[in-house]
Amino acid sequence: MRKEHVYDPELAAAFGITVPDQVVVMFHCGSRGFGHQVATDYLQVFLRVMESKYGIQVLDRELACAPFDSPEGQNYFSAMKCGINMSFANRQVILHRIREVFSQLFGSTAEELGLHMVYDVAHNTAKLERHLVDGEERKLLVHRKGATRAFAPGMVGVPEKYQQIGQPVIIGGSMETGSNLLVGLPSGDQTFFSTAHGSGRTMSRTKARHQWQGRALQHDLEARGIYVHSTSWAGLAEEAGGAYKDIDEVIHAAEVAGLCHRVVRFTPIGNIKG
Repeated sequence: MRKEHVYDPELAAAFGITVPDQVVVMFHCGSRGFGHQVATDYLQVFLRVMESKYGIQVLDRELACAPFDSPEGQNYFSAMKCGINMSFANRQVILHRIREVFSQLFGSTAEELGLHMVYDVAHNTAKLERHLVDGEERKLLVHRKGATRAFAPGMVGVPEKYQQIGQPVIIGGSMETGSNLLVGLPSGDQTFFSTAHGSGRTMSRTKARHQWQGRALQHDLEARGIYVHSTSWAGLAEEAGGAYKDIDEVIHAAEVAGLCHRVVRFTPIGNIKG
């Protein structure tokens, strides 16, 4: 994190980011395929009952669904929550291991080193929330797929620590361009307080593998001061910076739309690709 990339020092300090060149660790892990399997299974369940039982027709089978209060809908909702819980558990284990490694390396406890978690958030969820629709508060099932929550100050669901400033919003970029920490705004009500969860890909992983060579990409990144460790060269090529949208443009669009406010931009110095 560079000093010139701290856009809001007061909010950054509230998140514990106070020192120039402070090192921040960001990690991303889901439910290790469990969530994908749940979706695959329930797609077939919904296809069997959607039209015959509930009279629902859709143009694309991938949009297969069932009423939320139906047995099928409730079963899917329960299974989805299991996937979300698994992803949170995965990230807690990763966080613990990170704290252990830093403690072993520097010979101090994580607390003495000042290691603390800023925020942990999921970006593929369906949650029951209350929002204003046409001036009337309604209970909605908000499904954030490829999106993340960006609650404003004072909202129910924002941790007490951040009640006065709003929910931390994490928008990831590529391993070459870095990522951003932002905060939710009241004007985010237009999207039910949701924003993008990342810069998004410009091409498929297959196309990226054909366009970049993992070993050459690693050498190029190291020449620019970015250390990368990956389990495979193909996997590294899939994550090339050029395979993603310009993170600065994405952040600018989110800010202009009033969905969130930029606090800090992180510059990558090391990446581990699992």
